[in-house]
Amino acid sequence: MLLRLPISMAEAQECLAEAAVPIGGATLVWAVWQRDGFPELAMSLRDLPDANVIGRETLGAAVVLNRIDDRVPDVLRLAAATVGTGAVRRTATVGGNLVGSTLRCLLPAALVLDARAMVLESDGVHETDLAEMMAKRPLLVGLRWRDPIASAYRKLPAEAGGPPPLVVASALHVDDGAGIRLRVAVRDGYDVVSGDTACGTDTEQALHALHTTALGDLSGEAWDVVRRQVTGLLDDRGSA
Repeated sequence: MLLRLPISMAEAQECLAEAAVPIGGATLVWAVWQRDGFPELAMSLRDLPDANVIGRETLGAAVVLNRIDDRVPDVLRLAAATVGTGAVRRTATVGGNLVGSTLRCLLPAALVLDARAMVLESDGVHETDLAEMMAKRPLLVGLRWRDPIASAYRKLPAEAGGPPPLVVASALHVDDGAGIRLRVAVRDGYDVVSGDTACGTDTEQALHALHTTALGDLSGEAWDVVRRQVTGLLDDRGSA
């Protein structure tokens, strides 16, 4: 297998044209390749500057999870810190987790940030929403979002080898109309659902509005976690 390491978007585009297979951190594909055979040509974005940025409103797809710190919002930092073991986090990348993983541990955090995906295709770099990215699974270069007012994240404990643990993420944003918008996303099993609502100071009113979204179909246990997290987030904002 020949591994290409592009250092520019133009070189990465050439790799795509040559049908190079994205390798990410190789934590997910290596075992599959050992079983099914290695591709002739692979590519890694680890040397591509655009894919290695870390900031308050941006994160590159080649960033390994243990590099994600308080430069990004809490919800994304906490999500990255709970993925796998320390050894996994030292090699697994943002792009591999979002595009290559069935667990998609970072997806709830990205959804509540209302993140946009920067993807590289044969005709150049494009911005798209997360739903299209998950459906088409293009080559992810990075994420962009607007810095939230506050955010929260919780992953419940789970037994090894059992169902994926419940994940709840939430964030408060300044709305376009200068109000406040609450976004919540939940991974329940392998499914990720989300909802959002304008909110003021009434927590029960915000929760009632969220219950009319896709979040209303959550199990009682999952909804209890949502309730506690939203209540804490809004209470903290009220006391700030």
